[in-house]
Amino acid sequence: MSIHKSDIKKVTTHQLQTMKDRGEKISMLTAYDYSMAQLIDGAGVDIILVGDSASNVMAGHETTLPITLDQMIYHASSVIRAVSRAFVVVDIPFGSYQGNSSEALRSAIRIMKESGAHSVKMEGGAEIKESVIRVLSAGVPVMGHLGLTPQSIYKFGTYAVRAKEKEEADKLIADAKLLEECGCYAIVLEKIPADLAKRVSEEVNIPTIGIGAGPHTDGQVLVMHDMLGITKEFKPRFLRQYADVGSMITEAVGNYVKDVKSKDFPNEKESY
Repeated sequence: MSIHKSDIKKVTTHQLQTMKDRGEKISMLTAYDYSMAQLIDGAGVDIILVGDSASNVMAGHETTLPITLDQMIYHASSVIRAVSRAFVVVDIPFGSYQGNSSEALRSAIRIMKESGAHSVKMEGGAEIKESVIRVLSAGVPVMGHLGLTPQSIYKFGTYAVRAKEKEEADKLIADAKLLEECGCYAIVLEKIPADLAKRVSEEVNIPTIGIGAGPHTDGQVLVMHDMLGITKEFKPRFLRQYADVGSMITEAVGNYVKDVKSKDFPNEKESY
């Protein structure tokens, strides 16, 4: 189903809160370029995340750590030019906000000014409190991110489910409440037990958006390349693949190569 231009109403933080309050689930997907963002926006997704997952799916890095602020701004600018309705959130990349609230503010302002994005996302709880407060004080909306935080992957040493033990679960709940108190408008919960995600979603008033966090969060997010079957090697339990676009592309390109080699393309009708 595509959305007609006349029906477009820009999604805002206020609308996202209203959606939680009335029990309407929030849909969120990643995009990193103009063409894909246009398709996703046209299909009616509420939030587009310009994720630092671009480091993996666009640049081929093993982790999200190598991507730079300049590269994130480039991807975000491309997405913003395509979007009519969705709320666009941009990850502040690793090393651009941790431990230095002044740098966090500079990074957030650069993203907002140079890309035209609507919000930034930051990973962590109490550890990044000062940075979150500083960014929010400048009027920049902040989405939090708790649970499995990929920018800290070398600290975790694994992409396994987080917060299974009581101590880590209690900290996650405390961090979620802290992020709400600071003024974050939403929190991503990644790869945590469904029961814990349910508890967090009930105990904070702001929307929660899950990825591998069960059905009780206020919304869901997936990486677009994963749910479309473009990335072949990544098949975690939480991923539902909605299409096998990767195979379609391989087949189409194979047919093109065959037609060029056999001199079938271009034919007379395709020539001037």
